[in-house]
Amino acid sequence: MPRVVSLIASATETVCALGFESALVGRSHECDWPPAVRRLPAVSRPAFATGGSSRAIDLALKDRLRRALSIYEVDGELLQRLRPDLIVTQTQCEVCAVSPGDVERAVCDLTGQDARILALEPNGLDDVWTDIGRVADALGASAAGEELVGRLRGRVAAIRDRAAPLAPKPRVAVVEWIEPLMAAGNWMPELVALAGGVNLFGEARRHSPWMTWEALVSADPDVVVVSPCGFDLARTRSELSALTARPEWPALRAVRAGRVCLADGNAYFHRSGPRLVESLEILAEILHPDSFGFGHEGRGWLRLQEAAA
Repeated sequence: MPRVVSLIASATETVCALGFESALVGRSHECDWPPAVRRLPAVSRPAFATGGSSRAIDLALKDRLRRALSIYEVDGELLQRLRPDLIVTQTQCEVCAVSPGDVERAVCDLTGQDARILALEPNGLDDVWTDIGRVADALGASAAGEELVGRLRGRVAAIRDRAAPLAPKPRVAVVEWIEPLMAAGNWMPELVALAGGVNLFGEARRHSPWMTWEALVSADPDVVVVSPCGFDLARTRSELSALTARPEWPALRAVRAGRVCLADGNAYFHRSGPRLVESLEILAEILHPDSFGFGHEGRGWLRLQEAAA
């Protein structure tokens, strides 16, 4: 069995879903699912403080990117001790996980070892399924990959078919970052449409765009889903005042109708792995609560009124 180091949380989930959890010998600092992987040594760490507000994190990230500095650090000595055959990372977003360049610099220290680097690039939903297959191929488990992807696609199709005839289709704004405002792109517009909604900001297969308050007010969505990348529900709740204190906030249609929801952006939505299907289930519950009930409310998402209580 190969020795695997995963430097992106979605790949860790994929390796485990394929039945290769025992092959993992190292993980990134963000890999936390399934819970048993937390016992593995963390090979990466952020190169800046991540405990501040969304505004502080944004400023720190932009400063490092402006100075062409890495967002994450890889422990080359630990990586050498782990002796991986396969290292999985990604090229889709330099903020989301360790980049191939960072890995290659660390791998240079793996004297005498032939570690393969598999860089995933999931820009849209189909890419996620393709990448699951690529991970499976690298593990010598192509059949397991085909079976897993088939099962995930089937669950997606079942929700799509149930949601398609539902009306009205709410107009949705998915907030991926709070301060400054960012909308969700990549696979999120696809998930909104599959769940029976109309996505207002962000384009499928394109990086998440910045969003102005003027544009949000002008669009006046029926539903607002607040799901900051990397934030769990508690962290998101702690940032709410950056939204609710704005003078424009009370007049938004979604606020007046009680259709603002918080979702766990760390576990769901922004991890390009098997749990994107659970993310679709969450969206279906939010957009069409009379038609879908998967049991995620209270754990994967909250209504704003519940979050404020």
